[in-house]
Amino acid sequence: MSAATLAALRAGELTGATRVDLKAGLTEFPRELFDLADTLEFLDLSGNDLTNLPADFARLQRLKILFCSNNRFTHLPEVLGRMPNLLIIGFRANQITDIPEQALPQSLRWLILTDNHLTRLPDAMGACTRLQKCALAGNRLASLPATMAGCTQLELLRLSANACAELPQWLAELPRMAWLAVGGNPLTAEREQTRHPADEVPWSELQVGGQLGAGASGVVYRATQQERELAVKIFKGGLTSDGWSRSEIAAAQVIGDHPQVIGMRAIISGHPQGAEGFTMPLLSGDFRRLAGPPSFETCTRDVYADNQRFTREQAAAIAHRIGAALAHLHAHGVVHGDVYAHNVLWDGQDDARLGDFGAASLLPPGTFRDAAMRCDLRALGHLVVELNQRTLP
Repeated sequence: MSAATLAALRAGELTGATRVDLKAGLTEFPRELFDLADTLEFLDLSGNDLTNLPADFARLQRLKILFCSNNRFTHLPEVLGRMPNLLIIGFRANQITDIPEQALPQSLRWLILTDNHLTRLPDAMGACTRLQKCALAGNRLASLPATMAGCTQLELLRLSANACAELPQWLAELPRMAWLAVGGNPLTAEREQTRHPADEVPWSELQVGGQLGAGASGVVYRATQQERELAVKIFKGGLTSDGWSRSEIAAAQVIGDHPQVIGMRAIISGHPQGAEGFTMPLLSGDFRRLAGPPSFETCTRDVYADNQRFTREQAAAIAHRIGAALAHLHAHGVVHGDVYAHNVLWDGQDDARLGDFGAASLLPPGTFRDAAMRCDLRALGHLVVELNQRTLP
C-alpha cells in the first residue's frame, strides 16, 4: 500500500493488525512494526529499496508470511532462521547470491526465490522437511544439494531457467513430487532449440478484443482473423515464475493438435511492442476454469468454489479427457509440470481441455524424463481425488 499506510503505522493507527502491506520507497525497516509483534502474521514489504532486515526482526514471533520481493537484498537474512512460525518466505526479483545455512526456518512450507542470482543452495535445505513448494526459476543454479533428498514433503519445484546440465534422479523420485518444471536449462536446450514447422500470423491481421484470462506467463485475449474467431496469448516478456516464454513456445510447437489440449495454432509476428505470442482455438463461452489456483492456506492444492459439485459421470469424463491429453503430451516427450484444475477448462458437462504450458519441459529421453512424467501422473491423481471429493452421492 501507499505512504498513507506508513503514516498510519507511525501514528499508531494499525494496533492489532494481523496483516500489513508497505510499499513506500523504504530504505530502512520501519521499527514501528515491532509494536504489532503480538498480532502481526502477514507482512508484505515488496517494492521498496531494502537491503537487509534488522538483527532483532525475530521479535515478530507470530509472523507466518513474509514477502520482500522487488527490493535490493543480496542475501537471505539469517534472522529468518530464528522465526519458528514462519511458513512462507518470498524474496522474488532481488539480487540474492547467498543463502546462509542459518537463514531457513524448519517450519518453512513455501519458499520463493524466483529471479535472483543464486549459484548454489545451502545444505541446510535438507533440514526443511516441511517444505512443500519451492520456486527457484531464473537463477544460476547448476546443481542441487544432495541433502534435498530429505525434503520428502516437497510437491512443487520450479527450477526452470537455471544452469543445470543434468539433474539427480532422486529429484523426480521424491515421494510427493507432482509439479516439476525444469525447462530453460542446458539439460533441455537441444530440444528447445530444435525448430519445428509452425504457421505464422502477422499481428496486423488480428483484431484483438477483450481479455479472456491471465496466467503467470501471459494474457489471453479474444481475437478475430479474417472473420475467424480465435484466442491470442501474449507473453508478458522476460522471466515468470514458471520460466522463460521461449520454453513454453518450444513445448507448444512440439505438442501439436489433440482434441483435449488447448494448443498453439500459429506464432504471432510483428507485434508493435515486440512481444511474443501465439494463437489458439477459441472455446465456447460455456468453458470455464475448473478451479482457482492454490491459496496461501492450501499451498499446493487448488481452490474450488464452495458449491462446486460433479456428477459421477462428469468426474469420470473430466479425468478421462485430461488423462488422454497427458498421454498425448508424454507421447511427444513433453512433461507438463503443472497439471492442475486451474489449468483445465471445463464446459460444465463432459468436455475438458488441458492448457497452460508455461511449466512444460522438453527433457531428453532417459530415466529422469520417465520419472518426471510420473510426477505428472501423480498430479493427475490429485486431480482425480479432488473430483471424487466433490462428486454427488
